[in-house]
Amino acid sequence: MIDALKREPVIRVRNLKKVYRMGDVEVHALRGIDLEVQPGETVAIMGPSGSGKSTLMNMIGCLDSPTSGEYYLDGQLVSDLEDDELAVVRNKKIGFVFQNYNLLPRANAQQNVELPLRYSSDRSSLRERSAAALEKVGLGDRMNHKPKELSGGQQQRVAIARAIVNLPSIILADEPTGNLDSKSGQEIMDLLLNLNARNGTTLVIVTHDPGVAAQTQRIIRLKDGLVQAEEGAL
Repeated sequence: MIDALKREPVIRVRNLKKVYRMGDVEVHALRGIDLEVQPGETVAIMGPSGSGKSTLMNMIGCLDSPTSGEYYLDGQLVSDLEDDELAVVRNKKIGFVFQNYNLLPRANAQQNVELPLRYSSDRSSLRERSAAALEKVGLGDRMNHKPKELSGGQQQRVAIARAIVNLPSIILADEPTGNLDSKSGQEIMDLLLNLNARNGTTLVIVTHDPGVAAQTQRIIRLKDGLVQAEEGAL
């Protein structure tokens, strides 16, 4: 395990705010978040619906921009990056895992995993690299299966293979076990935690499940767009 205390935070946000305007109504999704995540750390983000969990995840994943505040990724102020630079960051540094898998229904497992590679500047060895990612998640024998031919747990494994095929330093997982039974959900958590332990991949998980959160090193609880509490040490 990487000694996180000896390194700069990979994720650092300062007074992060997000306001959505719906006509004359302002919705304050984030009201001033301060947060640091160290390289190789495993962090769970919890909170009730409307607490700002998914909004914060979108900010960390460079999928949305804050109304105000600062976000540093690997020491780089994200607001200084151009759109094409942000696209490279999302493709190379961050792997995304979602509750609903987000697989292309007409593509087989290997074709789904290849997608990030096709948007990458390095398109060499697509089939070899996607096959290797599927092997890592235990689906080497399911490469030609389409999503409808796979169980929920297997589909999430395909999604994880897609997330790691570019060897990102960070995995952002939004309710990765939310659609799975307890056995499949634990298998997915074991897989994610193994990636962290083996490769030092930073893991940030949004979850409602206290059993999932308890397996991470630190739990951050949000309420009304603010950090309400933290459990565990940096």
